[in-house]
Amino acid sequence: MFDRLCSRLIISNRFKLVKHFRFYSEEKVNTVVSAIQPTGPVHLGNYFGAIKIWLDLQNDPSRQCIFNIADLHSITLPHDPISLKNNIITLAATLLASGIDAEKCTFFQQSRIYHHTQLTWILLSLLSFGRLSHLPQYKEKSTNLKEIPLTLLLYPVLQASDIILYKGNEVPVGNDQLPHLHVARDLVEKFNRIYGFVFPEPKPLMSDDAFACKVRSLRKPEKKMSKSEATPKGRIDITDPPEVIRERIMKAVTDCHSNISYDFDGRPGVSNLISIHKLCSGLSIDQICSEARSLTTEQYKSMLADLVIEYFKPIRFKYLDLLKNVDYISAILNKGSTKAEMIAENTMSQVNSRIGLIPYK
Repeated sequence: MFDRLCSRLIISNRFKLVKHFRFYSEEKVNTVVSAIQPTGPVHLGNYFGAIKIWLDLQNDPSRQCIFNIADLHSITLPHDPISLKNNIITLAATLLASGIDAEKCTFFQQSRIYHHTQLTWILLSLLSFGRLSHLPQYKEKSTNLKEIPLTLLLYPVLQASDIILYKGNEVPVGNDQLPHLHVARDLVEKFNRIYGFVFPEPKPLMSDDAFACKVRSLRKPEKKMSKSEATPKGRIDITDPPEVIRERIMKAVTDCHSNISYDFDGRPGVSNLISIHKLCSGLSIDQICSEARSLTTEQYKSMLADLVIEYFKPIRFKYLDLLKNVDYISAILNKGSTKAEMIAENTMSQVNSRIGLIPYK
């Protein structure tokens, strides 16, 4: 067993490691595990906050990446089965069109690997109701529910299984998901202590680009851009047609001032547009404000619409092309599932042996 305090690691300059997390490591290549739920179209916040990060990670030779479509998580709350089926395919098409390369990573559909739920059941024996019921997201999502699904409570344990089933030791996460990662770390520590070392402890990878985490609603810029907004006018989906992108940017909430300046507290609407501009162009905030100093808000919105449309044009084109061949998408997911299953079976063989169950072949 190798146990040490991680205080200094060199990783790509797009990320920083949250320091002073205890972890176990038994492999030289870091294993990155991440997932996206198929709950609807991918918007700008999803793209820059997750998918763009996946692209950087899959091209890093010091990492092996395991990415999945987390369809089991999508049934945590009531859902429409037909919509879920369609969302799985459209999300896979969006990810592939964005540049996810099944030759560089393991890309699959979560529910095809039954070991996720098998490991979840085992991990549940190591947790208490109180530990899960005090998590912030559970409290927030259960507040207005008359009947609380048990899946909402157990959601973080399935997340932990998603990670440690593949012995992931790096997990791209936002601040809102850190409490769930802490649950995974606690489970790893407890399992290894009771049954002997099997799992490395996962470390959080957090983006250095604060603007990727600050894509806000176009209608309510004090809130994050979200699939669950009451109106779709508050978000831009990366596969939206050009006319929709233009309309939503032109109608984005700003303020009574006509000049362009960045002040997220004082001018959240305009500042949100500038953040999107930065993400799509790579320019600094100062450069953007300097170039737009002679523009009115309306003129700036029009210029930004052109930029966003052009940025996502290749993705939309490839996305529409992929949807013409659903069999091809399914074949990629099948191939990824075969790769993932081999890893999962090996892990569960070790787990079952350690806890006293008869190992399967």
